[in-house]
Amino acid sequence: MAVYTEVTDEELASFVATYDIGAVLSAKGIAEGVENSNFLLHTEAGFFILTLYEKRVHEEDLPFFIGLMEHLAARGITCPQPVKNRRGEALGRLAGRPAAIVTFLDGMWVKRPGPAHCAGVGEALAKLHEAGADFPMRRPNALSLPSWRPLFEQADGRADEVSPGLARRTLEALAELERDWPDGLPEGVIHADLFTDNVFFLGGRLSGLIDFYFACTDALAYDLAVCLNAWCFEADGSFNLTKGQAMIAAYERVRRLTDAEVAALPVLCRGAAIRFMLTRLVDWLNVPPGALVKPKDPLEYDRKLGFHRRVASAADYGLKR
Repeated sequence: MAVYTEVTDEELASFVATYDIGAVLSAKGIAEGVENSNFLLHTEAGFFILTLYEKRVHEEDLPFFIGLMEHLAARGITCPQPVKNRRGEALGRLAGRPAAIVTFLDGMWVKRPGPAHCAGVGEALAKLHEAGADFPMRRPNALSLPSWRPLFEQADGRADEVSPGLARRTLEALAELERDWPDGLPEGVIHADLFTDNVFFLGGRLSGLIDFYFACTDALAYDLAVCLNAWCFEADGSFNLTKGQAMIAAYERVRRLTDAEVAALPVLCRGAAIRFMLTRLVDWLNVPPGALVKPKDPLEYDRKLGFHRRVASAADYGLKR
């Protein structure tokens, strides 16, 4: 989450007036994240999240995201629900951007997750995959393998300004992934961005999942690879095997990985690492002037990629078979 587009009081009041949620009491920009403009909206009816869609979110994809949140909630997944205006529409326009209001979820995200948090995420991820199995809409993953080399080219030859040798390391990793990337793995709806700030906990228990705006149709095990990257590394860059074991075991209690998924997990983890390194690199080099956003460090994922390139098998992530 972030704020790229400022909204005037008059624009906001006019937009909210099309909903049955009362008048605006306050609206505060949310600086976390990097993709859309988000506001904590307080009206006479309570608290909501207002999102203006920017950057990598295409307007034609919004019905997929809105429909998916409704579908998952109907199958027991706790996630934000779109609020419809008086015309029965979940999408509108505000300050020249597509915009939506969704329900507010109680809970806090954890800055230092432990094995129990990782287990909760593994279980929730598998339940999400099961709940999405009969979702009728499809959306290709716009940030999968075919996009990674073009993303690197967007860095415009400046990667080594961020870290000497980053360009060489990235090109080597891209060549390996283009050679080794698996196909034919079980696929379905994936979240694709289930980082710590997109998972809420209350009293130590997972209370909800948010930010479905990278959700797509792709290999289910790739989603697990994203989570292993996001949740199971320590601040010093080391992989925490106990966290990995907890996450994978909890996932498999709901949905068992196939032999092909197990074999592919190291490659999928490398792919997830380079995907986030590249989008962070592009964002790091292209922060809009005046934007209320803190770009994330691409070198965190460069270091994670280095670990994955040394991994021999899924056992190195904690899989016990």
